[in-house]
Amino acid sequence: MSQPQSARQMTAALKQHGCRMTPQRQLILNALGSFPGHVSAEAIHQQVSSEFPQVNISTVYRTLELLEDLGLVTHTHFDDGVTQYHLAEAGPHQHLVCRGCGSQQELGVELLEPLGQLLRQRYGFAADLTHFAIVGLCRTCVARTVYHGDTESRSPLRKSSP
Repeated sequence: MSQPQSARQMTAALKQHGCRMTPQRQLILNALGSFPGHVSAEAIHQQVSSEFPQVNISTVYRTLELLEDLGLVTHTHFDDGVTQYHLAEAGPHQHLVCRGCGSQQELGVELLEPLGQLLRQRYGFAADLTHFAIVGLCRTCVARTVYHGDTESRSPLRKSSP
């Protein structure tokens, strides 16, 4: 199996920091590098365990934590409570997550900088504005809600009932 470019880069960075390259760790790097965008530890584990069933989910989490400590990956908390990881080379960004249809859209953190400045000025608080998702309704779901007049059950501030 050939390594994606990002997996090769992560392997080189780990070796440069004196970290051992175990077969399990290599499979985790390959899996992480093969997913476009964001991925959960569980999805990585599922892919890795299809080739190496002995790999425990805790090994995946420890490897992701190491990669994050080295600045190679970052994580975000989406509305579903599942931590999502992505390669740090993607750069800092924020996420808009639609509660209506589940769609996700990335946006640059520079749009949130005025909020960050306000929080620093007013509260002396330096916020990490890349560590969470902004939840609401996408344009399509807003239009659908306005069209049907169903604003109570589709409120972006409340989870929809099944």
